[in-house]
Amino acid sequence: MSDLLNISPIIGSMLVVLLPFLAFLIQAILGKRSQSGNIALVSIILSTIFSLIFVFAEVWKQEPISANVSWFTIGTHTFTLGILLNNLTVLMQLIVCIIALPVHIYSKSYMKGDPGIHRYWMYLSLFCFAMLGLTISSNLLMMYIFWELVGFASYLLIGFWFTKESAVQANKKAFIINRIGDLGFLLGIASVYSMYGSLNLVELFGKDGLFYSLPASSDGWLTFTGICFFIGAMAKSAQFPLHVWLPDAMEGPTAVSSLIHAATMVAAGVFLLSTVFPLFNQTVLLTIAIIGCITALISAYFAISQTDIKKILAFSTISQLGFMVVAVGVGAWDAAMFHLATHAFFKCLLFLSAGAIIHEMAHLKEANKLDIDPQDINNMGGLKKWMPKTFILMSIASLALAGFPLTSGFLSKDAILISAFEWAAQLNGLYFLIPITLTLVSILTAFYIGRLIFKVFFGELKIKVERIHLHEANLSMLGPMIFLGICSIFLVFSWNPIAYHHSFILTGFSITYPFAEIHSLHIILPIILTISSAIAWVIGWNWYVKGKYPLNSGNKLLDISMNQGYINEFYNKIFVKSTLNLSKGLYWFDQNIVDGFVNFLATIVRNLAHFSAWIDRYIVDGLVNTIAGTAYYIGHLLRWVQNGRLQNYLGFAFTVVLIGIIYLIIK
Repeated sequence: MSDLLNISPIIGSMLVVLLPFLAFLIQAILGKRSQSGNIALVSIILSTIFSLIFVFAEVWKQEPISANVSWFTIGTHTFTLGILLNNLTVLMQLIVCIIALPVHIYSKSYMKGDPGIHRYWMYLSLFCFAMLGLTISSNLLMMYIFWELVGFASYLLIGFWFTKESAVQANKKAFIINRIGDLGFLLGIASVYSMYGSLNLVELFGKDGLFYSLPASSDGWLTFTGICFFIGAMAKSAQFPLHVWLPDAMEGPTAVSSLIHAATMVAAGVFLLSTVFPLFNQTVLLTIAIIGCITALISAYFAISQTDIKKILAFSTISQLGFMVVAVGVGAWDAAMFHLATHAFFKCLLFLSAGAIIHEMAHLKEANKLDIDPQDINNMGGLKKWMPKTFILMSIASLALAGFPLTSGFLSKDAILISAFEWAAQLNGLYFLIPITLTLVSILTAFYIGRLIFKVFFGELKIKVERIHLHEANLSMLGPMIFLGICSIFLVFSWNPIAYHHSFILTGFSITYPFAEIHSLHIILPIILTISSAIAWVIGWNWYVKGKYPLNSGNKLLDISMNQGYINEFYNKIFVKSTLNLSKGLYWFDQNIVDGFVNFLATIVRNLAHFSAWIDRYIVDGLVNTIAGTAYYIGHLLRWVQNGRLQNYLGFAFTVVLIGIIYLIIK
């Protein structure tokens, strides 16, 4: 028995990845006979146990472990398949498992009765396999393969309800935009290979790796490589201007949204940036910081006016990913991973809470035969009366999102903001725009999440119905939410509720920042943010609970926010319609010019052929046939005269004599 439990981290990590894949294969074979989800659930439970006990506990804060096997050889270079276990990879793998597990349990009840439930469990297992494989890949090519598989699995999940046109359009949009980023990732891989002749992460970035012993031939080439990898992360982690797919991805089931937004697909971009961080020079890092800052700001701005509860949370995800990307840009990628970890729990809880609310609003709609959108927060109100536990849990997650003290979000967001200010203080000047903007975004975050809580749980139900059938979520949905609520508290990540330095994640990475620490910021900034957030909530309370909303519906700034800055319309006009118009123009050119010219030549050739056939038939063949016919008839006539019959000869002679006599008489 002891031998069975003596599993090495490499074997353990392989089991973590392969168990969901095995579940996917079994469910694919069983088809509609596998609807319970037990196979998928058991696989992710085992993966979580193996990841925690045999991988994370054995590798965290220890020497990295790697194992590789030969895959194929090109020239003198051998490509490998392998596993890399270090603090970064085992943390990411564990986060994926711990977030996927409550989502699976929640889905057992949330997706019950769906006609496509067998596909749901199969897709979910495939998604988990792809994401878990991505986390521990030892080389960039292997990571790229799993990266693509994550994109494919998300395509299936976003378009799960494929009979809805909006879902079909959403998964196509996600797939196409992510292909743009994937091209950047692929170019980055090619660039690294051309410079160093290897894609193995240990060979590249180990203590004595090629990156340190064989620097790039030029800074410009290194900049190109870094930008390529960042483009890959921009699409996957929904950074401006490639962020537009993520709000539409809400067309998938809410449980899927929680998984995609919390710790899997969108987190992959931040994980990639942290993995290849040594490649980034100052130009690339500044670009990353600027793009992340813009993303955080515009997404928070768009979130303040949305009415779809899931879209509010979607823009919140984009905004928080912007925070993580800025952290990478200022050199604090450990803070980015810290925020990725804390964000995974409270954002998953927010989505699962939203799912519970939508679930009940949909039942209310069916029971009263209403024509309403169950996801519209303007149809809600006063739900804390019927769903008090959901209210408490969603409030905890909202406080964590807003960075309120005693929550995990307070620690990780402070780590990013303080690092950003310290970075700007070293560089001075316009660099301060980035941390100041992030501070404004933090206040906006408190406002829009407060708006959601106030409109959903306070006041009176906006829908006037005779029978109100609303109740708390059942235990299979509420249990995972309670677990996530506990994980949104500071104690899970640090024993100190006000100092992020004590977080086990940051102490595990222990990286050296390229800027000096400013101790006063650790006191002043949290106080400013907490007071500002409280003021934002007071304003939200007056506006949305007490009914003192001062803005009219035609406000231009609100219209821009509601319509997401008209970015989708801009893309539709500039890229989609222009592409369609170009295609129509090329079709017309092909049909009327290319095909027209070809058809014109074909007509000329065809007419020449007809004319040549006529000449051949009536002139050439006619002359030959006339001569032949004449010879034939003369021969026929002569053959008739020379037939050996005496009476014919006498008749012929008589005829000739008669003709001669007649001729002489006439003459």
